[in-house]
Amino acid sequence: MTSFEAGTFTPAPGRGPLGRMLATQVGLETRLALRQGEQVLLTLIIPLALLVGLSLLRVVPLPEPRPAAALGTVLALAVMSTAFTSQAISLGFDRRYGVMRRLAATAIPRWLIVLGRLGGMAAVVLVQLVVLGAVALALGWRPDPGSLGAVLLLVVLGTAAFGAVGVLLGGSLRAELVLAVANIVWFVLLFAGGVLVPAAALPGPLAAVVVLLPSGALAEGLRATLLGGGPTPGQLVVLLLWALVAGAVATRTVRWS
Repeated sequence: MTSFEAGTFTPAPGRGPLGRMLATQVGLETRLALRQGEQVLLTLIIPLALLVGLSLLRVVPLPEPRPAAALGTVLALAVMSTAFTSQAISLGFDRRYGVMRRLAATAIPRWLIVLGRLGGMAAVVLVQLVVLGAVALALGWRPDPGSLGAVLLLVVLGTAAFGAVGVLLGGSLRAELVLAVANIVWFVLLFAGGVLVPAAALPGPLAAVVVLLPSGALAEGLRATLLGGGPTPGQLVVLLLWALVAGAVATRTVRWS
């Protein structure tokens, strides 16, 4: 068997460094998400319009100061839109068109493909935090530096919970069903899941259910934190359980094609 000295072939054959591969995959997923008009509408334009409307108009009962409460509401919506709805629809159609199957056949490990998608999702959430926070400042929000850590914790847990559910949905159903179910769930959670209307303003039985949903736990926790309080242990546990359970089910049911 003929052997060759190192450096005989340029570029050297073989898989690239895992860190570089992950960074490339994250960058690709982020650019794709920010280039799609439908996703930008869902993840940035709608949350921005709601932030301005909820801060200036009293169409929804929110505690004072309204910009802080509105920011909590809109951050929860933004996380839900990116981590759940956009992620599920994108994954569903990537499966339909064979993108995931082709990526899985390359030298990129499957776990790195998943991490790349999650990293792209996290990058979009970071963009949302910066943009929405800047607009909220212009509308009169005055942040308490001591609460920013709790806000970040809630956003991370909320992203994990909604991301796990989004991967579960987008990786299990046909693309057309994913599109319909993801949008229906988004509307239901927006109006009856504790996001737009606080749990205290909902009917008793519905309020009891809402606090057990990731939408209700995230929105209530963010509003309380941005208004000078903090998340309850129950809200953190709800988000963590949704992330763990949905993630465990997704690892067994997600299909590449």
